[in-house]
Amino acid sequence: MTKKRKRQDDFQKVKLKVGKKKPKLENATTTNFRTKTIHLPEQLKEDRILPTNNRKLNIKDLLSQMHHYNAGVKQSALLGLKDLLSQYPFLIDTHLSNILSEVTAVFTDKDANVRLAAVQLLQFLAPKIRAEQISPFFPLVSAHLSSAMTHITEGIQEDSLKVLDILLEQYPALITGRSSILLKNFVELISHQQLSKGLVNRDRSQSWILSVNPNRRLTSQQWRLKVLVRLGKFLQALADGSSRLRESEGLQEQKENPHATSNSIIINWKELASDQQHIQVYENGGSQPNVSSQFRLRYLIGGLGTVDESLTSSESLKGFIEIIIPLLIECWIEAVPPQLATSVGNGIEREPLQVMQQVLNIISLLWKLSKQHDETHKLESWLRKNYLDDFKHHFMSNFPYALKELTKHRRKDTSKSVKYCTILFNNVDHLLLNLTLSDIMVSLANNSTLQKDSNWIEMIRKFVTETLEDGSRLNSKQLNRLLGVSWRLMQIQPNREATETLMKAVYTLYQQRGLILPVRTLLLKFFSKIYQKEELRSYRLRNRSRVISRWLAGLPLQLSNLGSRNPELSTQLIDIIHTAAARANKELLKSLQATALQIYDPQEGTMVVLPTESQQRLVQLVYFLPSLHADLLSHLSRCCIMGRLSASLAVTLIGILHMRSSFSGWKHSLADWLLNDMDYLSFLFSTLAGFSKEELTWLQSLRGVPHVIQTQLSPVLLYLTDLDQFLHHWEIAEAVCHSLLVITSRRQSFDVLQNAISKHLVGLTVIPDSTVGCVFGVLCKLLDHTCVVNESLLPFLASCCYSLLYFLLTLEKGEAEHLKKRDKLWGVCVSILAFIPGVLKLMLQTLRVNRVGPEELHVVGQMLRLLLQHAPLRTQMLNNAVLVQQIIKNITTLKSGGVQEQWLTDLHYCFSVYITGHPQGPSALSAVY
Repeated sequence: MTKKRKRQDDFQKVKLKVGKKKPKLENATTTNFRTKTIHLPEQLKEDRILPTNNRKLNIKDLLSQMHHYNAGVKQSALLGLKDLLSQYPFLIDTHLSNILSEVTAVFTDKDANVRLAAVQLLQFLAPKIRAEQISPFFPLVSAHLSSAMTHITEGIQEDSLKVLDILLEQYPALITGRSSILLKNFVELISHQQLSKGLVNRDRSQSWILSVNPNRRLTSQQWRLKVLVRLGKFLQALADGSSRLRESEGLQEQKENPHATSNSIIINWKELASDQQHIQVYENGGSQPNVSSQFRLRYLIGGLGTVDESLTSSESLKGFIEIIIPLLIECWIEAVPPQLATSVGNGIEREPLQVMQQVLNIISLLWKLSKQHDETHKLESWLRKNYLDDFKHHFMSNFPYALKELTKHRRKDTSKSVKYCTILFNNVDHLLLNLTLSDIMVSLANNSTLQKDSNWIEMIRKFVTETLEDGSRLNSKQLNRLLGVSWRLMQIQPNREATETLMKAVYTLYQQRGLILPVRTLLLKFFSKIYQKEELRSYRLRNRSRVISRWLAGLPLQLSNLGSRNPELSTQLIDIIHTAAARANKELLKSLQATALQIYDPQEGTMVVLPTESQQRLVQLVYFLPSLHADLLSHLSRCCIMGRLSASLAVTLIGILHMRSSFSGWKHSLADWLLNDMDYLSFLFSTLAGFSKEELTWLQSLRGVPHVIQTQLSPVLLYLTDLDQFLHHWEIAEAVCHSLLVITSRRQSFDVLQNAISKHLVGLTVIPDSTVGCVFGVLCKLLDHTCVVNESLLPFLASCCYSLLYFLLTLEKGEAEHLKKRDKLWGVCVSILAFIPGVLKLMLQTLRVNRVGPEELHVVGQMLRLLLQHAPLRTQMLNNAVLVQQIIKNITTLKSGGVQEQWLTDLHYCFSVYITGHPQGPSALSAVY
């Protein structure tokens, strides 16, 4: 029989037995393991702290969206990027590379809104990024710009000009550094190259013709106008960036005048001697280095190894001129067709006139660029040979041009629909257009071609003269062109009659009132240039212009009337006057002499109201004045002592007047030019006194004010000056002392000084402390064995000396301003007592201590002690021992009623040491107070 198979259940029940452990389940979790935390503090830290915009997108998110296929997403990313960077500007520096690479890539995007957002973002970023920051990435920016300018889509080309505007405004040097590529792009924007087999052998100037695109939303003329405006800006930036290009367009002759002006270096010999001023000397001279090298940095190399030549060589410039000039002439012809030439006299409408203006502006800039390469005049001859006939035929046939006004007029004004004056109408300045054309044409003429070109030169001369005499208000740009043309015409035809006519017309304009500063400055430079050119000629060939003489004669009066209303213009006038005065121009010196009192007036004169630099030139101008009379010297003295001039300038002025005096040692007789001796000495004493007669008279009425120091033993009261005024006065007095010391007769100089003191200072009751100190200092330095002191002067000197000593001994520590005077005043007091014995004796005789109070008695005792201790006064004190002993005895009697104070004990000790036992006493003690 078969065995019975045992059935196995799916879920068997485990039988649990008492006392045994419960078996573990098969799916039981083991819980006996240990865990440790892993910290990653730097992971994703950057993303967590990156700022976000209002859509919670950071800069990485926004930049990644720039690659999205949807135009709306890209536009939103650009707008969000602008919003984010405006809130967090520091992101620009940290992500500059990524921002530029992504933004410039959408210059050629197909969607116009995306390109518009990119341009707006670039306009926002450009002012915030410095040129040195963007310089490493500028090749990428320039490549995308070039790609956009040469793109087949018209909208992208138009938007590329907006990008170019931003880069030209913010980074002109960087954008012009890639001119060889961009200039070719400009040409391709308005023209195309003919590829016919018959034109293969023709020159490059005839292989480019203007292109017409009927699909463009602008007319061909409007599009060319936009491109020409940008090309003019580009060439202007290129011209401005050239280190060898002159600043002025017409006022500075670039080939015929080798004497170029440069910024002068002002040398202060005192500072130079003490190593406080350092002068950088350059190899080629001048205040700025002029490094001329044939080597250039090669930062852009094309696929074939060609270097970016730009327009730095005459050959590259000539090649570009050959291409662009024919195209510009075609643009001119398109604006003014030959069939409409007969109606040009009635005026030209706005848009064609704008095209004409840009054409001439570009040609003018090319002419400017050619001048820096045209060292041998070869390029000028080439330009004249190739383009003069075309310019005469197309440009000069209807010269001058006027603007046709489209506004409605009343019936009475119908005959005046064309106004021939300066009109700026919708950015069209037809006067500037005519002047630019004149400038271009006269640059192609010279003395040798005057007869050939006489017809059109006479047209230009007539136009320039009528414009100058018209009396209309010209702006600086128009006047710069006008004066440039005038200057060139005077060089082409240098005969006196033609030149005087032009200069009279310019002078008529110069005499107008209310001219703005740039206009007035240009006119001054123009006349100054003509005057300097006249002076460069030899004396025999020199032909003085009446207009220039009249102009020079009017400059001092203009300077006097102008004052401080326009310091910049005053400075220019001073420079011109100084130049003419140094060359002894009679007309100017005569006018300068007549207005000197107004210019050097101490209250409101030109010199005291202008800045220090201008004051220095005016001080130097004093040397050239034909006559220095007493009234003018009085004005100059007041200018020195009033503090309106710095101390150094006042010292310079005193030195200049010394050079004009007979005491400076002139070997030849110059009686008409030299100063009167009495006037010169009066100037020195007035300057030494430091105060005018009126001011000293006013001081006599002051009593009981804090600035006046009054004592009971001296009739002279001290007026305390401010520290700045005191130091200024002291420095000027040293210069006066030097001027008196160089006088050959020391005794005469001393007598003049003490007589002046007796006449003007003795008898005053209130005297400034600076005046007393300066007079004492000069007296001590002038005094020698030949000088005899006037006996009538001694009481005044003794009273002043006591007042000064009293002031010094009563100074308190809180009076910091007056404490700085102490050393100077103490030194001159001791010197005057030591060098003039009678002063010390009289001062001791006036010390009647029984008349003073306890406070001043203490000061007298302290004064005696210091005088006893001072070695230079030892002999004088011994000679007056009886007086000193009597004063000390009187002081002791007055103080006998109470306890003897320490100062009195010190006084007795000093007297016993230096007077009673002087042979055994110490030889010297330092005076400490």
